[in-house]
Amino acid sequence: MESGHESFAASSNVSNECSSPQEPGPSVDHLSNLCGSLEKLLLNPEYNYSDAEIVVEGIDVGVNRCILAARSQFFHEKFKEQNENSLKNEKPKYLLKDLVRVASIGYEVFMVLLNYLYTGTIKSSPSEVSSCVDNACAHDACRPAINYAVELMYASSTFQIKELVMVVERYLDNFVDKATPEDVIPILLVAFHCKSNQLLEHCIQRVARSDLDNATLEKELPHEVLTDIKSRRLKSRQGTEQESLEEDSLSEKRIRRILKALESDDVELLTLLLEESNVTLNDACALHYAAAYCNSKVVNEVLELGLGADVNLQNSRGYNVLHVAARRKEPSIIMGLLAKGASVLDTTRDGHTALSICRRLTRLKDYNDPPEQGKVTNKDRLCIDVLEREMIRNPMIGSMSSSSLVLADELLMRLLLFENRVALARMLFPQEAMLAMEIAHADSTAEFTGLSATNGLCRNPRGVDLNELPSEQVKRLQERLVALLKTVETGRRFFPNCSEVLDRLLEDDKLDSLMLESGTPEEQRSKKMRYTELKGEVMEAFKKDKAEKNWAGFSTSSSSSYSPKTNVSHKNRKK
Repeated sequence: MESGHESFAASSNVSNECSSPQEPGPSVDHLSNLCGSLEKLLLNPEYNYSDAEIVVEGIDVGVNRCILAARSQFFHEKFKEQNENSLKNEKPKYLLKDLVRVASIGYEVFMVLLNYLYTGTIKSSPSEVSSCVDNACAHDACRPAINYAVELMYASSTFQIKELVMVVERYLDNFVDKATPEDVIPILLVAFHCKSNQLLEHCIQRVARSDLDNATLEKELPHEVLTDIKSRRLKSRQGTEQESLEEDSLSEKRIRRILKALESDDVELLTLLLEESNVTLNDACALHYAAAYCNSKVVNEVLELGLGADVNLQNSRGYNVLHVAARRKEPSIIMGLLAKGASVLDTTRDGHTALSICRRLTRLKDYNDPPEQGKVTNKDRLCIDVLEREMIRNPMIGSMSSSSLVLADELLMRLLLFENRVALARMLFPQEAMLAMEIAHADSTAEFTGLSATNGLCRNPRGVDLNELPSEQVKRLQERLVALLKTVETGRRFFPNCSEVLDRLLEDDKLDSLMLESGTPEEQRSKKMRYTELKGEVMEAFKKDKAEKNWAGFSTSSSSSYSPKTNVSHKNRKK
């Protein structure tokens, strides 16, 4: 980690405008003091005499226009334009995303750039945004390190800070031969947009020599660069027999049609093309392409169709579909593949699993961002958590099949319990609940009619009498229950911590005293319905107060309960 950061800091010496080894000692000290004094204006709240603000990732950063205008022609022109159009006593505010339109620039990168404008020195790369979460990585060419430098390149080029551009160019150039071909692409793109011709040429050479397929290049690269790379590759194959080239061309055309059908979300066309052609999904590595570029619902729809696709098939680069999905960091696709039997233990040719790939793509900042109940969880962390859990998961998990249809007198109670559980999960863990429901295809079944539209909890359970319902409607209720069971099971598999919180909320130490299991079946049913109503009221109160609750204070002890963990009432005993 340190080697990568130190090399960047060391390269800043080239353009360190506040110190020079040729100056005598006192002058160096004076310049150092000047740098420190100017830095106070940027970092020390006591010296906040800013006359403008730039908003970065929702954070207001105060700046001194005189310093920025003197150091950057871009800011000089921007502030001059603002002065002509604004009121005298108005403090101007700018959005960084409006200043740098070609790319998204993070707060940490912008602060490093501002520090350079104020002091003439480049701070070491902040580890939280330039290091990945893989402990085995040296962080000298992982994706966070590359993305950090790429952002700094976009920003310094946009703001016309030539000296900083030169430093970052050299830093990026060092990445090109170390990084994976996929990770060279963002370097190539920034070199192309910032007209860094020498860096661009180096990137083109590397990508042309790589084994990245044409479909990937067509999706990722500008047409001008793509044409150049294809031309170079064609020249390198001049010794190949013409007949072989023609066969490849015909096969590529068929594969391209299949991939276009996927890209347009047209699964029907995809099925027709597969029927008419001798090219299969595996031949086209279509699942790999879909996992990289297609809508997650399309990917899961193709998985459901079957079509003979092998989820563990390796492409020409040694990547299986899960490896590709890990690079995209889309939890819905990862979970869908795992549910269809994708092996989390398979490795690439260089020994990486889907988990290690995902870790090397994730910044420390994103991984360490703690999940909060009721808020959307960071996708990067979510993917890592899912893959880690799958690594250690007990393969013998309980399965809930549609053939396990429950009796009519039990169906209503279970629907009420599981609808409430899923509704509570959607309130507390919206991202996780959405993913679990998507994998379980819960959206293909209708919510139980006793659900209240106002708060998502079950109301008026006595409004449904199964004995009076037609058999088709009972079947739909049974299908809904199966979908809910699969949703809960998916949650237990991929999000065990969230499931444990829900378990604690749904357990009740007083169930035995309520004697839910005593009396006639009709009496039991009536008691359970009343219990569900009371539970709904408690959950509604919890919804209002949950922000103030200390979750660590919830008891983890088990008690006698009717728990959604299983199909039947059970009693947990401490041993």
